[in-house]
Amino acid sequence: MPSKAAIIQPILMAAVMAFLMTALITWLNLGFPPDYLRKWLTAFVIAWPAAAVAAYIAIPIAKRLTGRIVGFLEARGL
Repeated sequence: MPSKAAIIQPILMAAVMAFLMTALITWLNLGFPPDYLRKWLTAFVIAWPAAAVAAYIAIPIAKRLTGRIVGFLEARGL
């Protein structure tokens, strides 16, 4: 059974990433219209759950790839 941290961490990481990315992309696409906050929050509410699911998929893959890259670098003395 996963630890509580292993369950909570991807959700929080996804929240931070979705928060920043939706704010940036909404601004790039729309500038700062009067309803910017509403449009950004709508994008965030949609993006956060999608980002959380993606984090649960990506974190194990990233850990494995990191291990392989570090092993490759260490084998070559880098």
